[in-house]
Amino acid sequence: MPALSAREVCQQLRDAALGLRPLRRVGVEIDIDGWRLHLDFDGSHLHHCLACRSSDGRVGTLDSWQWGTDPVSLLSTWELAQVERLLRLQTANSTQC
Repeated sequence: MPALSAREVCQQLRDAALGLRPLRRVGVEIDIDGWRLHLDFDGSHLHHCLACRSSDGRVGTLDSWQWGTDPVSLLSTWELAQVERLLRLQTANSTQC
């Protein structure tokens, strides 16, 4: 089974930013329609995607992506801000429960 590319993972983040796919926190990971992303933060800012597992079981990691390309670095400024906003909302909602 081929490894996930950084672009495939980035597309999941883009779809979440556009509201096309639901994004939710599951422990330390993020779930986007069955895709599990392990993200790294610098304070409150999304810094890297360290690893991802797709809904069909394929895996990609920061070390395996071509030239170390990080899916987060492929997002536009607006997309990154939207994903960070969604993650903040998830955090706020989970602390209120």
